[in-house]
Amino acid sequence: MHPSPAEPVLVPDLLHASAHTRIDLANTKLAMALAFAGGASGGLFTDALDRAMVAPSSWDAEAYARDLFLPQFVALCFEVRIGQETPALATRHLIKVLRCPPDDVATIHHRRTILAELVASPTLRRSLERSYLSLGRFRVLLEGATEGAGWDPNRRRLDILTAIKELIDGMAEGFATARSGLARLGAFGRRVRAGEPYRALSDLLDHDANLATVNLTVRVGADGKVRNFEILAVQPNDANPFTGSVWGRWLAKLALFVRGYHFGEDEIVARLIDTVFDGLQDDVVHFVQLLGDMEFYLGALGFRDRALAAGLDVCLPTLVGPEQPRALEGLFNPLLLAHGVAPIPCNLHTDRHTTTVLVTGPNSGGKTRLLQSVGLSQLLAQSGVFVPARAGTMALARGLVVSLLQEMRADQSEGRLGMELSRIRELFERLPPGAMVLLDELCSGTNPSEGEEIFELVLQMLARLEPFAFITTHFLAFAARLEKTRSIAQLRFLRAELGAQGDPTYQFVPGVAHTSLAGQAAKRLGVTRDQLMDLVERNIRRMPHAPKQNG
Repeated sequence: MHPSPAEPVLVPDLLHASAHTRIDLANTKLAMALAFAGGASGGLFTDALDRAMVAPSSWDAEAYARDLFLPQFVALCFEVRIGQETPALATRHLIKVLRCPPDDVATIHHRRTILAELVASPTLRRSLERSYLSLGRFRVLLEGATEGAGWDPNRRRLDILTAIKELIDGMAEGFATARSGLARLGAFGRRVRAGEPYRALSDLLDHDANLATVNLTVRVGADGKVRNFEILAVQPNDANPFTGSVWGRWLAKLALFVRGYHFGEDEIVARLIDTVFDGLQDDVVHFVQLLGDMEFYLGALGFRDRALAAGLDVCLPTLVGPEQPRALEGLFNPLLLAHGVAPIPCNLHTDRHTTTVLVTGPNSGGKTRLLQSVGLSQLLAQSGVFVPARAGTMALARGLVVSLLQEMRADQSEGRLGMELSRIRELFERLPPGAMVLLDELCSGTNPSEGEEIFELVLQMLARLEPFAFITTHFLAFAARLEKTRSIAQLRFLRAELGAQGDPTYQFVPGVAHTSLAGQAAKRLGVTRDQLMDLVERNIRRMPHAPKQNG
């Protein structure tokens, strides 16, 4: 996936198998030039990444992003921690990349191989982290405030050039051993270092740091203070093309004066700085895109780190065909982890992907959380990053439709039945063949006889689309009948497993639940007859006696 040694790397794109520029190059280059010159530049990187293109995707994010809480997942789980630093990420860009899984399978594998190499090689991970911190320093210098007491514009711009050189050197040297797409960083850095603009950069910074070598003697008093010093010799750095003799520098100024230019020493240095930056800018502008790419991988590694710290694990699942079995070992809900709740992992197995799985069990038994876990796993797998499971075998779906949250709206003209029918209509309007479908409590707002009829119709229509479907239901008798008759060939059944005392274990096994445990849930939540009677009697006792009527 990485270029051959003879192939020049013009764009250090880490997110796609075929490297290309995704930012608005012309506008970003102009904004960077103005920022380097000292103009207002806050938000340059963020604005460019917010407008950046993503890989072509056939997935419709409106069909799943809300119910999977993708912004919360990215904000809380994709955290980068390097030593004591926790940089703020461009979360809008990360959300945009994750919510649009690429159609190109080669791009999915490209991302997976980069993550696999970063996990296998701590050295390469440290190189990526160092490069990211160098890029962060460049960004701060470029976007930071440029005015104030003692502000030296040339010093600021020399510091920016120093950060550029540090980043280029880090890429050229830090990724020399990479075999995945990370090799693009090394190839990009080496190409830039081989060019004349980089040599001018090195000479200018060397001139700034090493104008001359001075030998001197210093007299120090008994109190430790310097009493006197004497310069013995000055050795100019004659090898640097920016260093000339005193007469040479003055003759250059005189030539400019005769030609009508009036420059001081600082102005000449400023011209040199501008010339060096102009020569590098066609390459440096790609640093903006590179920042978002690095955050994608470092954020994914941060998600893995957080899971491991909680005693959980993540994986890059084995990708198989849709007719092959699905297996997710140690599957957990990362949204619970993100909010500080310890998830209980479970194992999920189906004999093939193109099935509709009915999930039954009690309320608070983990059914909805299971659907969220499955949906996020599919989204992350197709984005080329870790899924929340210890090991897995998964197929690529052609889309994702999730309906877990049903909210009444003030402008809703239909009742519960009308809302449910609209929900079903929207499902089939959006659903391509071979997509994943996650539906929570299908037909729960209807009476059982009508609901079961609509439910069975939905199952029959779904079968024609061969989806990867998971549907939860409390129609236990209906589910048991379907399991017994096997009238729909591709229908499978999972139930929430209960412990010895009838409490949920948050595990799922084949079959249909026998009870919804409504009585146990009522007792746990204080809604038994005796508990309600106690509340009624208490409220009566609290009511003041009504005043007696005269006469």
